Amino acid sequence: MRAIILAAGRGSRLQQTTDRQLPKCLLTFGGHSLLERHLQRLEAAGVQEIVLVAGFRHELIEAELARLGRRSRVEIVLNPRYELGSMLTVHCAAQQLQRGGDVLLMDADVLYHQRIMAALAAGRAPVNRLLIDREFEAGEEPVKVCVVAGVPIELRKQLEPGLACDTIGESIGFFRFDEQAARRLAAIVADHVAGSRAHLPHEEAVRDLLRERSHSFEVCDVTGAPWIEIDFPEDVTRAADEVLPRLEAQP
Repeated sequence: MRAIILAAGRGSRLQQTTDRQLPKCLLTFGGHSLLERHLQRLEAAGVQEIVLVAGFRHELIEAELARLGRRSRVEIVLNPRYELGSMLTVHCAAQQLQRGGDVLLMDADVLYHQRIMAALAAGRAPVNRLLIDREFEAGEEPVKVCVVAGVPIELRKQLEPGLACDTIGESIGFFRFDEQAARRLAAIVADHVAGSRAHLPHEEAVRDLLRERSHSFEVCDVTGAPWIEIDFPEDVTRAADEVLPRLEAQP
């Protein structure tokens, strides 16, 4: 099993000062960067092959890996056009996406409990899986997953009015693909990039894969497990004041 961590973006919505601009995976909570926490959780889940797609200030990420003693154990792929968005970032890792075996595709800007990683990586390969949290704040920002009879039918921030489903939850931003689905996702991403749609979020390619129904997906409900995606300054505050204490309180 291989993990591909998407960490190329600038994180402009965080509104960091010019002299303090960091890749979001280097934000620190409880004395540990998000990147360090990712690596710890992947290792605890038995994931040995880790690919990190970097871009903005990638030298700082490489320095953090060196500080952690993991520089030689993490394969770094660079997206020099990181300003275009995450679709192109995934495309930069097309070779790693198609290398064989199950693939975990993960956003780097998430603070989360080990139970979420366990849910993603559990079980024998091959399997396709996405994670949802049913307790989320309504609005345009969360990427929503709609499920009918256990099958995910939609994955988007904005849903069509009147869309009927059994369950709706927020996507954690973590996906698992078997070898065939990973190869198909790489092809879909390549089509988006070739069609001048590299600026779109990579979830649009995952959505296309889901809606093709060519590969079956499991939906794993992790409601109750502490986590937060960090996009805005208020997310940093909430991560430190609310989510981190819950992480430290739960085994």
